[in-house]
Amino acid sequence: MSQWELASWREKTALQQPVYPNAEHLSRVEETLGKMPPLVFAGEARQLKKALAQVANGQSFLLQGGDCAESFAEFHANNIRDTFKVMLQMAMVLTYGAKVPVVKVGRMAGQFAKPRSAPTETLDGVELPSYRGDIINDLGFTEASRIPDPKRMLQAYTQAAATLNLLRAFSTGGYADVNQVHAWTLGFTEGEKAQSYRDMANRITDTLDFMKAAGVNNDASHALQTVEFYTSHEGLLLEYEEALTRLDSTSGKWLAGSGHMLWIGDRTRQPDGAHVEFCRGVLNPIGMKCGPTTSAEDLKVLMQRLNPENEEGRLTLIARFGAGKVAEHLPRLVKAVEEEGAKVTWVCDPMHGNTIKSSTGYKTRPFESVLREVQDFFAVHSAEGTIPGGVHFEMTGQDVTECTGGVRAVTDENLSDRYHTACDPRLNASQSLELAFLVAEELSDLRNKRRSRSAEAS
Repeated sequence: MSQWELASWREKTALQQPVYPNAEHLSRVEETLGKMPPLVFAGEARQLKKALAQVANGQSFLLQGGDCAESFAEFHANNIRDTFKVMLQMAMVLTYGAKVPVVKVGRMAGQFAKPRSAPTETLDGVELPSYRGDIINDLGFTEASRIPDPKRMLQAYTQAAATLNLLRAFSTGGYADVNQVHAWTLGFTEGEKAQSYRDMANRITDTLDFMKAAGVNNDASHALQTVEFYTSHEGLLLEYEEALTRLDSTSGKWLAGSGHMLWIGDRTRQPDGAHVEFCRGVLNPIGMKCGPTTSAEDLKVLMQRLNPENEEGRLTLIARFGAGKVAEHLPRLVKAVEEEGAKVTWVCDPMHGNTIKSSTGYKTRPFESVLREVQDFFAVHSAEGTIPGGVHFEMTGQDVTECTGGVRAVTDENLSDRYHTACDPRLNASQSLELAFLVAEELSDLRNKRRSRSAEAS
């Protein structure tokens, strides 16, 4: 394997990249970004890597969630707060079900670029370049809007910095207090259709009451009022990623300073591609999407390139097949990992394989399909004796109507009410929390099965 350099990705084939009309303008923006402070720090990335190693060993569980594509127009403190709030609620419920800490990673402060299935799109007979996310071009369907503009990288950087600043304040400023978070969750279970989740919510209440009576709240007040919260995004726009990469003086390694964790998408995971080349050289934990076309042979090569030292917590494999297809594809990939003795963290993305077109013409994802893929993911890992480490959702804290189903049932006819996504449909706050309750039940069942097997073996 050739020696890695910061710009060695430029010698490889880079898919899903914009073609900027003015190379000089692009170069000036890259130079400006290169002088900016990194958005995250090497110590934080190393801390997340350690946390993901615990996930891989079943000592923690990963909750990764947030926007499909962050928007310049929808950027607002309330939107950041609401998504953060729902993730805290989900994490509390999952912690209770799994009986292990939950590692919280947002698809935030960097999720601006989107891969597309086609380079152009046609509307009313007019064909224009596809919208590739606000960091590249504009959603408006005009010729001028769709021209890639490197200056947008500077706006993305500014927005990401402001988002991180607010997330850090929320994480440590008392907003994440466990008692307050649970009070929000109890509000969700008050509805008649959510009564099936009330029993678990009441058990969490009993636990918190016991802790309070035992004086645990006083003795561990800081731990119960603050959280560790990390950011992640698809490392798609490589000029942006390179410009924000910094040399870590402590380790002598390169840090991708745009986010704590980067992942490689299913469309850009070619073993000899530019995205794999860039990601193999940075110290951050790296995720990789694994879809139906991922072969066992390619996976073995990719694991070697992205994690040659077989470091725990370094590589997260994010499975995304679609409901009903997990049992067909996941076992061969699990076997490939086991054959190599590779240390990976397995995570389920039940969103991207379950996108359909509704009867009313909107792109949507049925809640039932999302849940089924998670259940299938757990079932395969249970059968293989491996660890299902976490879940990866496209979600928002807003009351949108983009995915159908859930206790507050969204129908095809409801989709037009509050369909705000720029790209893919997201779970709303209610659907996200309901899914957390259902995944918590799966985790509880899995824990009980492991106990039974352990008891039988002894």
